[in-house]
Amino acid sequence: MSIQTSPAVNHLTANQLPRWTPWAVLGGCLLVAAALSGPMFGGFNLAGVAFVGVLAFLVVMHVLATVVEGRRKATDRLLTHLVAGAFCLALIPLVSLLFETLAKGLPRFDVRFFTYSMRNVVSDGGGAIHALYGTLYVAGFASVVSIPIGLMTAIYLAEYGRGPLAKAITFFVDVMTGIPSIVAGLFAYALMSVLFGPGTIMGFSGSIALSVLMIPVIVRSVEELLRLVPNELREAAYALGVPKWRTIVQVVLPTAISGIVSGIILSIARIIGETAPLMIAAGFTASLNNNPFANPMMTLPVFVYDQYAYPGVEREFFDQRAWTGALTLILLVMLLNLIGRLIASRFAPKTGR
Repeated sequence: MSIQTSPAVNHLTANQLPRWTPWAVLGGCLLVAAALSGPMFGGFNLAGVAFVGVLAFLVVMHVLATVVEGRRKATDRLLTHLVAGAFCLALIPLVSLLFETLAKGLPRFDVRFFTYSMRNVVSDGGGAIHALYGTLYVAGFASVVSIPIGLMTAIYLAEYGRGPLAKAITFFVDVMTGIPSIVAGLFAYALMSVLFGPGTIMGFSGSIALSVLMIPVIVRSVEELLRLVPNELREAAYALGVPKWRTIVQVVLPTAISGIVSGIILSIARIIGETAPLMIAAGFTASLNNNPFANPMMTLPVFVYDQYAYPGVEREFFDQRAWTGALTLILLVMLLNLIGRLIASRFAPKTGR
């Protein structure tokens, strides 16, 4: 006559905890922490309950795993739980930010917001069409300036760069990576003042400021991707008599194209939310300006700052526009990342026959 044993008993006899054990222990620890929240915190405190519950979970699980599975597996479980906890902790501000932006930005996420400017608006109404156009103009011209320069610089450093010149370029690229964004704005403002006269503020000036921030990001990301391309591919092309420039164009770049596109999209996302340099170089305006080479041009980050920092008498309307502008920026960055992923998957080298 055979004796039926439960799965939990089988796991324990095999020196292995059941899969549901961590969830059960975590739930029990959180319940105990919630029950003791009054004496510990003088009332229910969600953050305190989470902290005490997770800390108790780590201790209980480590002791339990040590007894059942041994010290080695218990240490592995402890590190796994710590990594998972760090991941969840990193997600908290992101989820909170998205929830807050959606909750406060959706009430004004309407057709009027994307079809009207702030000209002659002092209270309710108005929109950010002038800031949206300005962001597209400024980021677009910055990309036109930065992408060719960044790509060619990265190709030189990865494929040709040797000696003092390459070291000097690498050094200055590293220095530019750490430049504060407001310094880039001051540089663009000073450059436009020298070329077109003192006090010159226009959209293209903002594009120059963003290019200073964008170029080093492109150079560093693309250079590293080009160095990851196997040398066997280059040597095979050289063995067939293909010149070096053609090898780079037809072998190296297509192999790394998906990563290059991702790096460029990352650089655009890096600069599209900058505020300080655009406040100095592109300026403020409440009207739509379609000429990047004349007069101030409003951008979305500056629009958000302006609405929140300088509200009128009825502050709630200004706050709504600020949150909706922030939501628009987030959606714009998400759209750029989706486009980058589609382009990268479309042009990624195909494997197999």
